[in-house]
Amino acid sequence: MSDLLIERRDGVLDITFNRPHRRNAFTRAMYGELRQLWIDTAADREVRVVVLRGAGGQAFAAGNEISDFVETDDVVEYETWIREMLDGLFALPQVTIAAIDGVCVGGGLAVATSCDLRVATAASRFGYPIARTLGNALSAPVLYRCAAVFGESLTREMLLASRLVGADRAYTAGALLGCVDDRDALDREVASLVDGIVQASPVTLRVTKEQLLARARVVESAPADEERVLREVYGGPDFAEGVRAFLAKEKPVFGKD
Repeated sequence: MSDLLIERRDGVLDITFNRPHRRNAFTRAMYGELRQLWIDTAADREVRVVVLRGAGGQAFAAGNEISDFVETDDVVEYETWIREMLDGLFALPQVTIAAIDGVCVGGGLAVATSCDLRVATAASRFGYPIARTLGNALSAPVLYRCAAVFGESLTREMLLASRLVGADRAYTAGALLGCVDDRDALDREVASLVDGIVQASPVTLRVTKEQLLARARVVESAPADEERVLREVYGGPDFAEGVRAFLAKEKPVFGKD
């Protein structure tokens, strides 16, 4: 069974992250497949809407597969490669919807905030608890995108306090279009959204997305010294300890700054 289930129907591209035993954590292979999928989809005029989901009912996606970091020669280069995939998703001319049921953290939250619209079940939770787990840092564009969607206050809470934000607070903050009771209600809400989008003017949708993308490229661009900063983080002792502890299923013991 593939880690990505892809279905095309009546102008809709449905994508399901299919690793429920790992809470749909993303692998390098999944990222590679998604990168190519965005390239192909951008040129596909038949697709009007892209819907992303997680299998299993426990998670949309719970970050990255940590073992991939261990097997990567250049972690900063790998993170840049992932960010390029996120850029491809964000730049799609089609309307993108994240249908979230369960945990949406780390790389999963980066994917969700790269979508145009988000709908979640009430039990879903969002965050970047990396300060207490891996000891790494987000790239600036991913951080800025989170702040654009959730607001700066909740983004600070996610990263500085390592707290997960509930769907009710995310909805109040405007990060979610809807917060529904359960998976069945989620499916109905997404279906209603899709029905409306496929009947809308494709010109209006395309131009609106182009305008929003142009704005984001100005206000969410990485600072000039981004690579140097990230190399210090990923080459430092905290990240090494975070990966070691995660793989050993232990609590990391971080040193002083």
